[in-house]
Amino acid sequence: MTHAPYLRLGVNIDHVATIRNARGGRHPDPVRAAKLAVAAGADGITAHLREDRRHIRDEDMARLKAEIDKPLNFEMAATEDMIAIALRTRPHAACLVPERRVERTTEGGLDVVGQRSLIENATKTLAGAGIRVSLFIAADRDQVEAAHAVGAPVIELHTGAWCDALAAGEDDVAAREFERIRIAAAFARILGLEVHAGHGLDFATAETIATLPEIVELNIGHFLIGEAVFEGLDNAIRTMRAAMDRGRQNVKAA
Repeated sequence: MTHAPYLRLGVNIDHVATIRNARGGRHPDPVRAAKLAVAAGADGITAHLREDRRHIRDEDMARLKAEIDKPLNFEMAATEDMIAIALRTRPHAACLVPERRVERTTEGGLDVVGQRSLIENATKTLAGAGIRVSLFIAADRDQVEAAHAVGAPVIELHTGAWCDALAAGEDDVAAREFERIRIAAAFARILGLEVHAGHGLDFATAETIATLPEIVELNIGHFLIGEAVFEGLDNAIRTMRAAMDRGRQNVKAA
């Protein structure tokens, strides 16, 4: 065995806001959820301010920045509007993600190869304000290389295809997808990038991906908020933290 870096847990509180917005008003409050998540062991809070404001709103981002005492990860599209809001908010980090109005959730990774100029300009602008930039990308060598080329210090690997294959019982597909994640994470570390991962993770998949020592942060939201309905947010986060820790204990020696 070898000692792997501590695996951070970022809790995405978007879907607390989804529930709030379904009826209007202020309840449930995503900022209260963020504080509960931190108390339960979250190392940071993630929130995605979408163009259509379907869940998190501008005032939520401002309150999160002002009221939580852990790093705030601002998920956002690389648009002028979002960049301006990020510059006003000054979160610890900004994760650039693809965004389409018709999608139910973020589908696929950012095409850094095809949008290199746009992503590079956004990265430089945000970094110039002291905001740490990460790029949410597929586990693809070309995308990893492009992320490095535009100057992003962090990537977040999209784990959705792997998780979906496991849920569908497609073991061969899942094995291939996990190998893609493993290879991409190792390659990114060779380039000097910090590696995060997220999308579709549950207790079991978080424990499994924790065995990859190059990955130092998981960002998990929808599953935790769903589990909170049944067992409470505090218990859901503590169970997730325990699963991640078990996985980290099984990191193979180099």
